[in-house]
Amino acid sequence: MGNPTGFMDSGRQPPERRSASERKGDYREFYQPWGEAEAREQGSRCMDCAVPFCHMGCPLGNVIPEFNHQVYLGDWKGALATLQSTNNFPEFTGRVCPAPCEASCVLSINADPVTIEYIEKEIVERGYENGWVKAEPPAKRTGKKVAVVGSGPSGLAAAQQLNRAGHLVTVIERAGYIGGLLALGIPEFKLEKSVVQRRVDLMTQEGITFLTDTNVGVDYPVEQLLSEFDAVCLACGSTQARELDVPGRELEGVHLAMEYLSQQNRVLSGEQIPDDERIEAEGKRVVILGGGDTGADCLGTALRQGAEVVHQLELLAEPPVDRPANNPWPQWPMVLRSSPAHEEGGIRDYGVLTKSFSGKDGKLEKLHAVRVEWKEGANGGRPSMEEISGSEFEIEAELTLLAMGFLHPEHDGMLAQIGVDLDGRGNIAIDSSRMSSVPGVFAAGDAARGQSLVVWAISEGRETARAIDLYLMGETSLPHSLPNH
Repeated sequence: MGNPTGFMDSGRQPPERRSASERKGDYREFYQPWGEAEAREQGSRCMDCAVPFCHMGCPLGNVIPEFNHQVYLGDWKGALATLQSTNNFPEFTGRVCPAPCEASCVLSINADPVTIEYIEKEIVERGYENGWVKAEPPAKRTGKKVAVVGSGPSGLAAAQQLNRAGHLVTVIERAGYIGGLLALGIPEFKLEKSVVQRRVDLMTQEGITFLTDTNVGVDYPVEQLLSEFDAVCLACGSTQARELDVPGRELEGVHLAMEYLSQQNRVLSGEQIPDDERIEAEGKRVVILGGGDTGADCLGTALRQGAEVVHQLELLAEPPVDRPANNPWPQWPMVLRSSPAHEEGGIRDYGVLTKSFSGKDGKLEKLHAVRVEWKEGANGGRPSMEEISGSEFEIEAELTLLAMGFLHPEHDGMLAQIGVDLDGRGNIAIDSSRMSSVPGVFAAGDAARGQSLVVWAISEGRETARAIDLYLMGETSLPHSLPNH
């Protein structure tokens, strides 16, 4: 390594964020520009640890010490080549990945990890600025046609890899925007949509065809999909939201989080939403059910819309600030996490079970809840939840957003008509070659894995593309992506 004492000489220093008061007034990304000297100093903290556990944490197998070293040396073009050898979309992971690589960084044993995620973003943004990130159409075509259903990170990664192998790729998306959750689910203040469109434009130049507003099984027959393409990749995501079956769920003002977030992204894209369909937090008392990233995205959005007050409630107990003894490095740390949205406002509460909603004239007015405690399961079994007697309380609210995660892909429509088998969790069942029970139909990302991270989605898209190329051609030069290959 160029600076073997860098991790002792410098502390972790991510890019600065714009002030909370400033960024609440707009939907622009919240990080300030990172200077060259600061970025290179952070790259120097990669400690030549001999066994880079960051590789274990990264589902893409990113060659992290190498690009950190290249950044330290100022070799940005070389760092980009290293990064892009394993990661199709570092401009996405550098913004919205929770960075399991950093949790596995050897420095995390007793210090702050290397700023791997921010370094990724800086590398790829400098690549765009200097014209190093450009369209790379294949030198020749195989004549094979592949359909990718779904344009989220998994579908985009599969499409790009299949296109690089020379196949004719068509991405079919039922929404009006390409990008899946990248385009509609993640707020602008975390990922500006121009960043997504910039990559889609490059992929179009590479020869990939994109069809929007096309719902397979509804306005695009499944028979046509199976007959016109030599292989199909189902990357339709895990879009069946976890519901809350309590009295009052039907009241006006109770919405799924993704309805709320996607609508705001569509508004920012210029769509006109009818007044009777608009989900707006301005001047309202808001409750968010779910303490994860989606809940934090709802929090940041509600604050920007001018909510009077926002409560974010979590069923589970509040996590500890530091790692518990039974959660050692390099495991994913089960600790309290705060999003930049939490710096902006809101009230967080834990161990809360929603019992019902109430209101007048069909409109939400109150959420009724009770506090719970979690008890350890016997012999290491699952913890059990018990309501605390006498702890019932209520919160006045005109808007409640359900951000409790997703169960599996939607079964009705396309999946039912294709006839793919499902696994025990309701995901598309695939074999070791990533093929479903229907010959020539493969699956990638959350549709097969279940709700997961953007970095896993890209990894699975790459691996499924490799499997499809092998299926079509009998051999493949596309690299493995998933660990343990």
